[in-house]
Amino acid sequence: MHYRLFGRTGLYVSQLCFGAMTFGGKGFWQAIGRTAQEEADRLVGIALDGGINFFDTADVYSEGESETILGKALGARRRDVIVATKVRGRTGPGPNDVGLTRGHILSSIDASLKRLGTDWVDLYQIHGFDPVTPLDETLRALDDVVRAGKVRYVGCSNLAAWQIAKSNGLAALHEWERFESLQAYYTIAGRDLEREIVPLLNDQHMGLMVWSPLAGGLLSGKFTRDSNGPAGARRATFDFPPVDRTRAFNCIDAMKKVGDDHRVSVARVALGWLLAKPHVTTIIVGAKDEQQLRDNLAVTDLRLSVSEIAELDMISALPPEYPGWMLERQGSDRALKG
Repeated sequence: MHYRLFGRTGLYVSQLCFGAMTFGGKGFWQAIGRTAQEEADRLVGIALDGGINFFDTADVYSEGESETILGKALGARRRDVIVATKVRGRTGPGPNDVGLTRGHILSSIDASLKRLGTDWVDLYQIHGFDPVTPLDETLRALDDVVRAGKVRYVGCSNLAAWQIAKSNGLAALHEWERFESLQAYYTIAGRDLEREIVPLLNDQHMGLMVWSPLAGGLLSGKFTRDSNGPAGARRATFDFPPVDRTRAFNCIDAMKKVGDDHRVSVARVALGWLLAKPHVTTIIVGAKDEQQLRDNLAVTDLRLSVSEIAELDMISALPPEYPGWMLERQGSDRALKG
């Protein structure tokens, strides 16, 4: 396992982060996974033995069961790892049991700490944007939970570039805790992040946590253009995230060739391509079973060549969009010449 600096925090995190979204299986989340405590204990043990020191969950996963199961699985080893969870989603039937208000944040962090069985969360992330709560209210509440010692760093997930920039600008103005990381969808078949958000992350020295690096299993190599994959596949019942399938299968064809040359799975090539990107800090990998987890862990041994990365980049390249092509054109005469 290799470790990378997490933004500007000074923390080193494993390049693979264990995602606990499959833990529990309650309500809506049954379609994602139904990993019970005993199996979760085993998978977390394998992850720890494999060098993973970063674990991610959320208060809404299986209606809180994911946090409870993860906390028990870590047990006394909790102090040796970095634990991240999230707030924003609905946690109750009331009109205020959702969002990023001060009230919901302050009650949610206490509930998460209790379920996780810990005194602090290393990274507390907003799980998305709340269009009815002012950003300054959210940021001030997050600053308060850091000052109270319940949270060490704050991050965000699923925000637009302008929302992140505005948030960190407000944080700087008021000397509040700023977002140190972004958790976002990013795959070889879905590179939209590179247009606006990656330049922002580089400018702000923020860490990038990638969720759904295999596009909900579509990039696992188990799907074809004419089938929905093997029985029980997540994509068959939960077709998410949205993917341009023609584009995706063009990428899969190219990755299969690279995988055959290295004698590894298509899934491992998809993860290896992400790890080759300098703006990626860590990839969140979930696992329903040991075989899947060990295959993911093995990506740390895969080294794609410069030519292989270039070929995959070309196959998956984003179509030009304004103002990107204009910025590139106008900036060409200011680039340093070697």
